[in-house]
Amino acid sequence: MEKEIIIETKQGKIKGYEREGIKKFKGIPYAEPPVGKLRFRPSIRKEPWSGVLDCTKFGPDVPQRDSFFTPHPPPLQDEEKCLTLNVWTPGVDDAKRPVLFWIHGGGFSFGSGSLTDGTNLAKFGNAVIVSINYRLGIFGYIFIQDDIANLGQLDQITALEWVRDNIILFGGDPSNVTIFGESTGGVAVSTLMAMPAAKGLFNRVISQSGAVHPGSFHPKVGIKGAERIMRELGLKRFDLELLKKVPTQKIVDVQTKMELEARAKGRNFPYGVFIDGKSLPKHPLEAIRDGFASDLELIVGTNQDEMKLYSAIAPPRKILDEEGLFKRTNSIIGFFNQDGGVTQKVIDTYKKAREGKLPTEPQEILDAITTDFRFRVSGIRLAEAQCIHQPNVFSYLFTYKSPEMGGKLGACHALEITFVFGRFSETARGIVPKKSKETDVLSKKMMKSWISYAQNGNPDHDGIPKWSPYELKNRSTMIFGPEIKVVDDPFKMERIVWDGIF
Repeated sequence: MEKEIIIETKQGKIKGYEREGIKKFKGIPYAEPPVGKLRFRPSIRKEPWSGVLDCTKFGPDVPQRDSFFTPHPPPLQDEEKCLTLNVWTPGVDDAKRPVLFWIHGGGFSFGSGSLTDGTNLAKFGNAVIVSINYRLGIFGYIFIQDDIANLGQLDQITALEWVRDNIILFGGDPSNVTIFGESTGGVAVSTLMAMPAAKGLFNRVISQSGAVHPGSFHPKVGIKGAERIMRELGLKRFDLELLKKVPTQKIVDVQTKMELEARAKGRNFPYGVFIDGKSLPKHPLEAIRDGFASDLELIVGTNQDEMKLYSAIAPPRKILDEEGLFKRTNSIIGFFNQDGGVTQKVIDTYKKAREGKLPTEPQEILDAITTDFRFRVSGIRLAEAQCIHQPNVFSYLFTYKSPEMGGKLGACHALEITFVFGRFSETARGIVPKKSKETDVLSKKMMKSWISYAQNGNPDHDGIPKWSPYELKNRSTMIFGPEIKVVDDPFKMERIVWDGIF
């Protein structure tokens, strides 16, 4: 039987419930509805309300298209009521537990704070877990120079301000907040490290399978993307008032069309996080290298086979040959104005490094190269930048291979999330295998590292080998897989070949 719980926050009273020994509050509004005068404007904190707000169910999702990860039936979407957060806590007391603030991934185009349940992590670690919704796609990441930028990031900051002001009422410590996220959630948390408005709202960062990429954030890309968006919306010029009047569904339809076209052509979406000189004064990596985030501790890591998620679920295409491998790799290397000789050097390096150890068929090499280009090397660049200023920087590599989809997934993108949150079930779900002794052991050891780090900045514990900080000489990296071990500079040859490229 569920127990009703009422808490009076700074904005008003809310009703939650207790189940499985955890108090749960869902769909708490942290900002005013982003509609009307506030549409395509920075979010502002929620005004006080009267009465008791029912917070026993997740709030609606941000308007978005369906994705591979969308539950069925799809959750309700509502632009007006989408800016909400969820809290899982062992107790509404004065225990001042560590707070873990989760930012979901999804390419800044889809996803929800309701997709990841914080119950088990809160219970296992005696910690307070928060997840959020933030504006996505055109609603949250269209870039119009000197007018609109990084609205989704500003939503995250507004939610962090809510945590600062209210989390003590939920048994959390507002002075001990760890932000963590996966994929573009990882990009988001590492970007927040460089945003002045986020300063002082968190102490630690965990960037999972996503980090600030050296090739991203350039405003010219955002300007060009916005021009395309305006054309698709039927608007002849950048006019905020006209943009505010475009129906929600039309924006979702245009967003869906442009995203699917970008996927098919291997391009980026026409929106994202960009340097605007205000909310984000400079490239996050540049700011971090300059010491802007020197007070923040960091864990950053990736999965060994990130891109196999996409190659496994992509529509069937002809078997990739050597010519196709060169062409696809060259499109990546050419992004940084490198010639075909560099492309061939990259391919040859990956083949040599994997010979006799890992598969070297063209598709396997392409998956490895794109995994490193999109995920691993940008994570390494983040660790390299931060460890100069901060001694508590830690690196990991997740290597557990999913047996689902005939074993084609490997240690793919997003697989580690279920291990971090400990949410396995008796049957397999999508890319996630069913609960087993092996998954249970690995999950608990990862959960304990994440919790230990949130408590005191050190992910080490007696259930794993000594996890030493990352530094440029040894590049100590914790391997989370069937065997948990520490490796210095894993996949060193592949890492080095990217030096000078980005």
